[in-house]
Amino acid sequence: MTNKTVLISGASVAGPALAFWLERFGYTPTVVERAPEPRPGGYAVDFRGASLKVLERMGLLDQVRAKATELGEMTYVNEAGKPVAVMKSTVLSGELEVLRGDLVEILYDATRTKVEYLFDDSITTLRQDETGVDVSFERSGSRRFDLVIGADGLHSNVRRIAFGPESQYIHDLGYYNSVFTVPNHLGLDHTARFVNVPGKTAGTYSARDNTEAKALFYFTSEPLKYDRHDAAAQQRILTDAFAGVGWEVPRLLSGIAGSPDWYFDSVSQIKMPSYSIGRISLVGDAGYCASPLSGMGTSLAIVGAYVLAGELAAAGGDHVLGLPAYEERMRGFVKACQKQGKDSGQWFVPGSKAFLRIRNLNFKLLPYLPWRKLIDELPLKVGNSIELPDYAINASAGLPQQPGAQQR
Repeated sequence: MTNKTVLISGASVAGPALAFWLERFGYTPTVVERAPEPRPGGYAVDFRGASLKVLERMGLLDQVRAKATELGEMTYVNEAGKPVAVMKSTVLSGELEVLRGDLVEILYDATRTKVEYLFDDSITTLRQDETGVDVSFERSGSRRFDLVIGADGLHSNVRRIAFGPESQYIHDLGYYNSVFTVPNHLGLDHTARFVNVPGKTAGTYSARDNTEAKALFYFTSEPLKYDRHDAAAQQRILTDAFAGVGWEVPRLLSGIAGSPDWYFDSVSQIKMPSYSIGRISLVGDAGYCASPLSGMGTSLAIVGAYVLAGELAAAGGDHVLGLPAYEERMRGFVKACQKQGKDSGQWFVPGSKAFLRIRNLNFKLLPYLPWRKLIDELPLKVGNSIELPDYAINASAGLPQQPGAQQR
């Protein structure tokens, strides 16, 4: 096997999932992560279609199911708190939903004894040649790897260093979103409540068996200039954006200061002409973020990690063959997920009073409409819009069999 040592930047979802499969296929992965430890908290993430098959092949599906949020219906209310529409759980929660922090913990526990993790560190330079990549770190000494994979999210450090400025690849969808943990002061029992005004969505849903809740906000905006590392400035932006909105919004915003897991960012997609350049490649949000509105970001990360590791293994470690094969297999899936993310915005964050009324009326009448099944079927169709090879394991050698490369 060629190219045995692989550096992965990012220890959220795509990074540990990729490390899991690379180690399984006989490689030696190392994961570097800027944070001092696996990051807890975060919003609920969904699984649909092919991603569930990957979890099953990892032997982790039961562990993930045990952490399921089991979120039920989501009720839309007006600013006075009166219910105006109800949305089925499967539309927003997929076939399986867990908190991002719980998933990160499961993936880390599945890899920590077999994979080297470098926490509290980050890549500063990458220099590749015909035989490998020289990597410099902020804290660790320089090292050489056969391959480097960026699994470091929307604002990927690896992508910036190897492919160029983020501005070349990021496509804003015209929204910003925020999520953070708050007390379950509404006493929600595996349910959610949301309010809409034109261009703004705010709400809360219960988590961890109703012992806490997540506050979730979306709002439309032109691109904003702010420091991504300045939480106080971001919190002022959010508070100003929702000033004057009724219902429970002021109370939810009052929980910002005490929240342990503040998150705020643009709702954006990443579109790359190629996922790889020489010995450096991208996976998950770093290479093809579909945005939180797609409901497919975690599925893309889990599936992308499996396909990247599998195609490299099927090519015997030859990145010249394996990386293009990975991209070829993922392109259609990425396109479908990104389209869903772009199309979902107007329904989740209606831009006008007129469309808001139309949306609510559709939700009310949905149980009686002939196309009601499409609401469930369309996201599942997207989730299953990739054919997953079974990258077979040669039991005697512990390595993937070469015929796997012929399954495309």
